[in-house]
Amino acid sequence: MQWRSAPGGYLREVLTAKVYDVAVETPLERMDILSEAMGNNILLKREDLQPVKSFKLRGAYNKMAQLTPEQLARGVICSSAGNHAQGVALGARQLGCAATIVMPTSTPAIKVAAVRALGGIVDLHGESYQEAQAHAQARAAKEGMVFIAPYDDPYVVAGQGTIGNEILRETDMDKLDAIFVAVGGGGLVAGIAAYVKALKPHIKVIGVEPTGANAMAQSLALGERVTLSKVDAFADGVAVKFVGAETFRLCRDLIDGVVLVDNAATSAAIKDVFNETRSILEPAGAVAVAGAKAYLQHYGLTGQTVVAVTSGANMNFDRLRLVADLADVGGKREAMLAVTIPETPGSFVDMVATALNGTDIQVTEFKYRYEAGSDAHVLLSVGVAPRSPECLGVMERLSQRGYPTADISDIELAQVHLRHLVGGRARGPEGELPNERIFQVDFPERPGALRKFLGPLSPRWNVTLFHYRRTGNQASGVLLGVQVPPQDEEEFQAAVAGLSGDFTFSEMGGRAREVFTMFCS
Repeated sequence: MQWRSAPGGYLREVLTAKVYDVAVETPLERMDILSEAMGNNILLKREDLQPVKSFKLRGAYNKMAQLTPEQLARGVICSSAGNHAQGVALGARQLGCAATIVMPTSTPAIKVAAVRALGGIVDLHGESYQEAQAHAQARAAKEGMVFIAPYDDPYVVAGQGTIGNEILRETDMDKLDAIFVAVGGGGLVAGIAAYVKALKPHIKVIGVEPTGANAMAQSLALGERVTLSKVDAFADGVAVKFVGAETFRLCRDLIDGVVLVDNAATSAAIKDVFNETRSILEPAGAVAVAGAKAYLQHYGLTGQTVVAVTSGANMNFDRLRLVADLADVGGKREAMLAVTIPETPGSFVDMVATALNGTDIQVTEFKYRYEAGSDAHVLLSVGVAPRSPECLGVMERLSQRGYPTADISDIELAQVHLRHLVGGRARGPEGELPNERIFQVDFPERPGALRKFLGPLSPRWNVTLFHYRRTGNQASGVLLGVQVPPQDEEEFQAAVAGLSGDFTFSEMGGRAREVFTMFCS
């Protein structure tokens, strides 16, 4: 393949790539809300709208379309746990050849089923992608099948480069400032850069990687390919330990840099795209959007026209909770605070009043469990940007009131794990708390609701448990613990009745109370 190093070689191969037997020309759509908020013109190249919800079928099919009838008769093989697998399977079905897809044994059943539905022959082998790849290459050598690389092949790179061709045709290329592209092995960004730089070198092509999977950024910085000892698998579609040789060669010469984004920023980008399109990208599919936002904000740019390639939408449903937990912090819409208060009647409601101080700041999360004879630790999240003046104001008011406060928004472990572990068993002086009642309360999500709720209850009765997380619905469930002596029952019921217009109380009983007692009392 001497053409790959010849002047105009990739340009010619992109223009003659055979991708449209299976791929569609995806639209370029403006993000109206985000564009207005940032003062720039931000466009999405919607590769998540491909038949297999990812750009991967372009390169896979272009490689397979180059094979001779004899090679196709022997079949193709690849190793993949996701989007490349579906691209190869769909391409093989179109070309009428057999496709064997080697997938790690840990691959979710939904992805295995998707490949089989496209006609792929699934071979589950190995616990990691590296083991699956070695097995696939060994089978290819032994059985005469052609191995279809996911990124490090010139025809695969040229197939992905057709996205660059479409971008230039779908926009005013003379007014386009930059294209942001997710980087895993490098095939997508290399293909787009090879085409765009040949025609319009003024357009920046910028790669985007997760901070925990930055093989291309490190390789470019050192001037040679490096192998990471481990990678963060949050954005699994770009979580690779090393980049391709051909893709590194092209990126070293052509791209204008790499932006690194954390998981919270990627989650915020998923939310941004959902708000605009009602489509849910996978983390790897939203990395480029996160990078575009970070780049424009870091350099304080306005009036720019940029494209972000939304490269995939094969999201596992069970990951949505984690994405939602990270999105508000990543989008600078929520600060998570750890607050220490004395375990005395009234300190709970006083802390809330001090933090909010008559402002319209919204409490988005509140988790607390009674601890007798010691200070109590409260997880408090508020709807302001971390380290913003509003956030610093909340922290200063709490600290001056004698409630030590720390901003833990930048600790991902707190977002992913700690918020679900706060609480546990009540540590009373003699074990179980006397007269503790547990209620499920339907809690309206609006500013001021927390203060209105606490007013009739605290400090009149000791609040022993409060577990709340905003859901985005009109109302969310709060788990409330409160000590109510028998002689206070009538007065307590009157207080609950006074709140009934906005809050609905259901006392925990039966088996639910038994289970709660097992773990939390």
